[in-house]
Amino acid sequence: MLGDLIGAARLRTLPLASACVLTGGALAAAAGVDAARFQPLFWGCLITVLLLQVLANFANDLGDFVNGADTAEGLERGDRAVASGRISAATMKRVVAATALLAFAAGVATVWLAVGDALFELLLWIGVGAVAIAAAYTYTAGNRPYGYSGLGDISVFAFFGVAGVAGTAALITGGFDARWLLPSLTIGLLSVAVLNLNNLRDHLSDAQTGKRTLIVRMGFERGKIYHTFLLVGAWTALLAFWALDAEGPWRGQLWFGLFGLVHAQHLALVFRTEDPAALDGELKKVALSTFAMALFLFLSPLS
Repeated sequence: MLGDLIGAARLRTLPLASACVLTGGALAAAAGVDAARFQPLFWGCLITVLLLQVLANFANDLGDFVNGADTAEGLERGDRAVASGRISAATMKRVVAATALLAFAAGVATVWLAVGDALFELLLWIGVGAVAIAAAYTYTAGNRPYGYSGLGDISVFAFFGVAGVAGTAALITGGFDARWLLPSLTIGLLSVAVLNLNNLRDHLSDAQTGKRTLIVRMGFERGKIYHTFLLVGAWTALLAFWALDAEGPWRGQLWFGLFGLVHAQHLALVFRTEDPAALDGELKKVALSTFAMALFLFLSPLS
């Protein structure tokens, strides 16, 4: 069963999930936080976010089975543990609960390290964490999963963008800089772009099973235009951040031109694509390039 749980955890999604913490860590490091504070808080944030992503993946495996959204096409991908019968729904429920508890414990420990006995701040951050856990579970699980109503894009943008990037930087530094919202936009929009590719690929089966994603609502061709907005918006925000923080410790911007070329080629392919299944390989391309961009940002102020 361990192998099936590892498969259901979808470890390939973790690099993208870590991008928000890497970027937030880069902003905190650029702000001059000392290593004694930075190291435990950064790793605490990273562990918490990765556990939240695994929680979302387990809940997705369970929720899609319970709500009848798993199709034969999805089962062929080999990562649907409950629908395939390799793990029972009852067992997966226990795994989901245990993962939620681990994520909550990691989050509380990280927040306590950051704010100590400042009760209001402690409760505020714990509240944010509780909302994140609830959002990870109810995305596709529960009685009314919001991912089936076209709200997944907003959730991904909020938690992997503003909360993930600016929230990480704010927790580590104990302060806030409005300029942090720009790289938050970049990572948030790129993360939504990965979700959008998934929805473009699956829009026909989603429509048949009652998943009213944004792509199901707007249609395949308009979804391509929406995808362009996401990528162009992400790059515009990053360039604006660099312009506003010209004195910051950001190095190697020319290397980002390679990522820009990858995304431009990707957009051209998306617009040429008529068969949704052909977009499957593009998911990994955008996810890994987003992770690589975040890693470049993270290493820049540390070098």
